[in-house]
Amino acid sequence: MDRIVGVFAGSKSDIPRLEKGLGILDELGISYRLTICSAHRDPERLRESVKVCEKEGAVVYIAVAGLAAHLPGVIASMTIKPVIGVPIDAALGGLDSLLSIVQMPPGVPVAAVGVDNSRNAALLAAEIIATSDGNVAEKLSLFREKARDSARADNQAQGGS
Repeated sequence: MDRIVGVFAGSKSDIPRLEKGLGILDELGISYRLTICSAHRDPERLRESVKVCEKEGAVVYIAVAGLAAHLPGVIASMTIKPVIGVPIDAALGGLDSLLSIVQMPPGVPVAAVGVDNSRNAALLAAEIIATSDGNVAEKLSLFREKARDSARADNQAQGGS
């Protein structure tokens, strides 16, 4: 069974916030299932979608959420797999979303990345998968090497040492 990332957005308007993260998953060859489902408007469908992801081999989840940002926490309540919340700047500079994600009650943890940073969420998901998948670990190492080389080239182009 393929290891996948369950990716959730609360609404269609959240999809552009996920594009960089989905691009990282594609680049690293990591399969994912993208679902648009509101934790508040359709909790029954959300539960069924998480069950489908589990059956398909999900090992980690990414959930993009704005405003009250309950989606990552609700998913965390339905699985024992790691959940990474991506707060969205929908209001208050994303601070409301960030606090909703990181202030989970004891026993239901949700990891969080920076506001609007699905790229880091995808990289964190890849790191989690890489702990048990040597192929993903190798791809992630190569990805990091390219990032390092690019940063060095940028520095040298600017006359840095």
